[in-house]
Amino acid sequence: MLRLDTPDDQRKMTLMCYNDTFGYGWKHVDLFIHDADGNELNWVHWGVPEDGPEAADAVTARIEPTLKRVSDWDHHQSPVGQDYWRADVVWDEA
Repeated sequence: MLRLDTPDDQRKMTLMCYNDTFGYGWKHVDLFIHDADGNELNWVHWGVPEDGPEAADAVTARIEPTLKRVSDWDHHQSPVGQDYWRADVVWDEA
């Protein structure tokens, strides 16, 4: 598991969740890790039973209980009309 352990570490972790706008049936949450320049270093995803941030928070708390959201969910819409949300997260070592 990649840890962001040092105070000067410039990597950033974000969660993204989506609306299944086009009915693909693939409801999921993505965890992305980016470097200081915004380049994607790694990602992983897990399924959720429903769309949107509330479902993402509930499933993330069960699957990755030490992963803590440190920002509000920020709503976006893709150029093709898909709603999605992103939030910053960190590992809570406490």
